[in-house]
Amino acid sequence: MSSEQGSALMDLIPRARELRSNPTDAERRLWRALRQRRLEGYKFRRQVPLGPYIVDFMCREQRLVIEVDGAQHAEQVEYDRARDTWLATEGFRVLRFTDREVLMELDSVEEAIWVSLQWDSRQPPP
Repeated sequence: MSSEQGSALMDLIPRARELRSNPTDAERRLWRALRQRRLEGYKFRRQVPLGPYIVDFMCREQRLVIEVDGAQHAEQVEYDRARDTWLATEGFRVLRFTDREVLMELDSVEEAIWVSLQWDSRQPPP
């Protein structure tokens, strides 16, 4: 990691802490389902600095990122696309759910995450 990359990461840490302290209702609900290895023993972290970004949730073991998108994401399609591309080049898969999906269909969200966690990188994605 270059000193410039290290500096950028250090700049993200306070913002990540702030995001962890002030989650949305949807993020709070999903975190209750993911924390303490509640989903089949997989370890998740939340609001994680990763390269030039902060991801909502991450399972490093399976290289899976989960994003919970509020209404503002409709206005930042290009940013999200560039971010997802960067994450893919780093070997991460990204699952995106809307706030509504997390709040109203949590069982389906958990099932989609579980299926993705079972995915073997040598197979086509589910």
